[in-house]
Amino acid sequence: MNIATHMMRAGGAFAERPAVAVGGRTIQTYGATADRTARLAGAMRSKLGLRPGDRVALALKNCPEYVELLYACWHAGLVAVPINAKLHQTEFAFILKNSAARACFATTDLIDTIAPLASDPLHTVIEVGSRDYDRLLRTEPMPLVAQAPTDPAWLFYTSGTTGQPKGAVLSHRNLLAMSWCYFADVDQQSPWNTILHAAPMSHGSGLYGLAHVMQGSCHVIPESGGFDPTEIFDLIESWNDAAFFAAPTMVKRLIEHPQDRDTSNLKTIIYGGGPMYVEDCLAGLDRFGPKLAQLYGQGESPMTITALSAAMHADKTHPRWLDRLASVGIPQSAVEVRVTDADDNTLPPGEVGEILVRGDTVMNGYWQNEAATAETLRGGWLHTGDFGVFDEDGFLTLKDRSKDLIISGGTNIYPREVEEVLVQHPDIAEVAVIGRPDREWGESVVAYLVARDGTEPDTSALDTYCIEHMARFKRPKDYRFVEALPKNNYGKVVKKDLRTLDSES
Repeated sequence: MNIATHMMRAGGAFAERPAVAVGGRTIQTYGATADRTARLAGAMRSKLGLRPGDRVALALKNCPEYVELLYACWHAGLVAVPINAKLHQTEFAFILKNSAARACFATTDLIDTIAPLASDPLHTVIEVGSRDYDRLLRTEPMPLVAQAPTDPAWLFYTSGTTGQPKGAVLSHRNLLAMSWCYFADVDQQSPWNTILHAAPMSHGSGLYGLAHVMQGSCHVIPESGGFDPTEIFDLIESWNDAAFFAAPTMVKRLIEHPQDRDTSNLKTIIYGGGPMYVEDCLAGLDRFGPKLAQLYGQGESPMTITALSAAMHADKTHPRWLDRLASVGIPQSAVEVRVTDADDNTLPPGEVGEILVRGDTVMNGYWQNEAATAETLRGGWLHTGDFGVFDEDGFLTLKDRSKDLIISGGTNIYPREVEEVLVQHPDIAEVAVIGRPDREWGESVVAYLVARDGTEPDTSALDTYCIEHMARFKRPKDYRFVEALPKNNYGKVVKKDLRTLDSES
């Protein structure tokens, strides 16, 4: 089963429907998009010399070409490697090298970052919308390549505890099961006419775009290429039955937008990637009506662990309604979910433990990392590293995230990544990074630092240093200097003590 079958089907059955739009303007129909997909696929194989199973990196901000490039990779039997457009050049370099991508497509704003990284095996870097890109579209269309359900389709890089990203290998079966769960568990109300790509298409928004291709929905790209509340309200007014995925911080900004806008065209806002406070959820229901849905997932089980549907959000008559709003819902229909103790024994409702997942959405494993795969998928279950508790009705509430993960604005940030940059600064002797609760962003990054003897580091200079060496969104929002970091008898920094100190300061 090749997931690109859905684009070819849409190109025939929904040929005249709008497939891609920018702002309020339709750019392509499904007939045109399916044709361009097959031509790009042919060009990737014949002109770029790519072979089945080769990786193709997509270093793109949200743009109209994203949809056709994803499906062209799959049509040609290749593996797509969508990369977060906000990453630093060093992070792009690691992913390109680790995935052994042989070609990379980049938007104009990223071409100067990506082009210097070309090497063996990355021999081709193409700017979307350029003459080189247009020449690829003049290639004869190729037939769809047959794929086994377990063949890799999407290589999803997610940060690791060592500071180096790990590539979760998502198969055609994984993506298909995720798409079915979208209809069954997350966005249950038809019709599915429009998906607004306000969040990055390299992550959740792009993943949910697959379900909308199955239904022949229009993919609407904001003119800004990202999230602007005023523009999102404009698009809601312009497109019928609009659904979109958003981080909780984005939903909060829409709720707090001062203008009184018509949202009758809005079908669903699907939020995930971080905690949504109950009071913010209530405010969203008050402003938009029963149009909120929540998901909980990971890159290793994309968008698919649990869900809290719009109907569950709206069920005010239930005696535990507020408790359910504080949860992440019930297991999605393609997976089994357990809460276990340290020995993987299932715990009863009411007891907190690690969340384990098994089902058709769980990744094949980590790319070229057998040790991490064996550890994470031991016993045939995905060990999420997240901790939670089931209630008697099967609703899961998250209690903590292991490995000190920080989620800011719906984006995962591992402290080790930030620490490894800061500790290289000549004025810094030791560093420990934690997340601080933040009403707007969910969490903000805070660095606790021990200065080297005789130095007085300037925080503005540290901020500039971080911007030069890491993605801007990962840099600390606050720098705190201490004489010593709290440590246990083994010399390990006790971050729990740092969080206590931070909450008291």
